[in-house]
Amino acid sequence: MKVFPRAQIDITALHHNVLQLQKIAPHSKLMAVVKANAYGHGLTSICKHLTEVDGFGLARLEEAMQVRAAGVGAHLLLLEGVFRSSDLYYLASHNIDTVVHHQSQVDMLEEVTLAKPINVWIKIDTGMHRLGFLAEEFNDAYQRLLNNPNVAKPINFMTHFGCADDQANPVTLQQIQRFNELTQGLEGQRTLANSAGILGYQDAHQDWIRAGIALYGVSPIEGDRATNHGLQPAMRLISKLIAVRDHKAGEPVGYGGSWRSEQDTKLGVVAIGYGDGYPRNAPTGTPVYINGRRVPIVGRVSMDMLSVDLGADSIDKVGDDAILWGPELPVEEVAEYIGTISYELVTKLTPRVMVDCE
Repeated sequence: MKVFPRAQIDITALHHNVLQLQKIAPHSKLMAVVKANAYGHGLTSICKHLTEVDGFGLARLEEAMQVRAAGVGAHLLLLEGVFRSSDLYYLASHNIDTVVHHQSQVDMLEEVTLAKPINVWIKIDTGMHRLGFLAEEFNDAYQRLLNNPNVAKPINFMTHFGCADDQANPVTLQQIQRFNELTQGLEGQRTLANSAGILGYQDAHQDWIRAGIALYGVSPIEGDRATNHGLQPAMRLISKLIAVRDHKAGEPVGYGGSWRSEQDTKLGVVAIGYGDGYPRNAPTGTPVYINGRRVPIVGRVSMDMLSVDLGADSIDKVGDDAILWGPELPVEEVAEYIGTISYELVTKLTPRVMVDCE
C-alpha cells in the first residue's frame, strides 16, 4: 500500500533533462546540484541514478558525507566550503573538492597538514555580493592558495550570478566580463552558469555548468516554464481525496470561515497541508488537478488537509488522486498563485511526504 501524500520522482524525466542540458551546453561538463535533498527529490537516490553526469554539487559537508556513505564515488564539490579545519581531513580522505570563498578558509588550509592536497575552487564575487573574493582581494587569496601544498594545482575558479533569471538585466553580462578579466591567462577549470545561466547565457557555459532547479524540470526564470526549454518536470506531488461533501450556498469552510460558497456545490478534502510542506498561505483559487481538470483551493490550508471546490455536478469520490503539482500542473504556475518561487515549494516538503523514485 502506497503512503500519501507522496512525491513521485520520474527518473526517466531526469535522464531526459540531463541529455537536454548537455545539448544546450555541449562543450561543458555537467555538475548536478543536489543540495537541499536534491531540491526535494531525494539526495542519495538521485546521486545513484544520475551516473551520466560529471559530478555533484552540494551545499554542506553533511550532504557529502551522506552521499559517500551511500557508496557514491562520483566527483563532489562543496559549494559553501567547510568551516572547521578538522573537516579538511575528511575532504582529503574522501576525494571531495571544496569552494574557498572567504579569508578564514584560506587560513584553515594553511593551518593543517594533509595527507594529500585538496582540489579547490576559488569563488570570485563578480557582483552578487554574497560570497566570494572581491576583485581587489582576489590576487592575494589566489597567490596564497597557489603557494599552499595542501591545495592541488591548478586551482579552479567559479562565480555565481545574482540576476540571471532576469535576462533584461545587464548585470549578468557584467559579471561574465569581470570573471573573464580576473581569470584571464590563469590555469584551472571555470564554472559560472547556474540554471538560469545555462538557459540564458551561452558565454557563461565554459568548462562546467551547474544545473540545479533546471535539472528537475523547473524553470528558474520568472514567468517561464521548463517545457519551453525541452525539460520535463520530474516531481509529481500527489495525495488523495479523503472526503467529498455536499456544501450549501453561503456556508464557510475551514479555519476562520474566510471563504463562503456562492452556490450549492461539492467540496473535496485532500490529505495534505502545511505539516507536509504545502504552504499555508496558498490563497483561495490556487489550482489542484483532480480527474483531468483543475479545481480551486477554497478556505485556509490547515496542517493536514486542504479543501477544494469540486463543483455541483462533480462525480469525484473518496480515494481519487489529487495532484498538487506535476506534469499536469506546473509547479511554476502553482508558485505564481501562491506568490513564491518554485524552489521553495519543492525544497520545503517535510519528511511526512514519501519520496518515491520510479
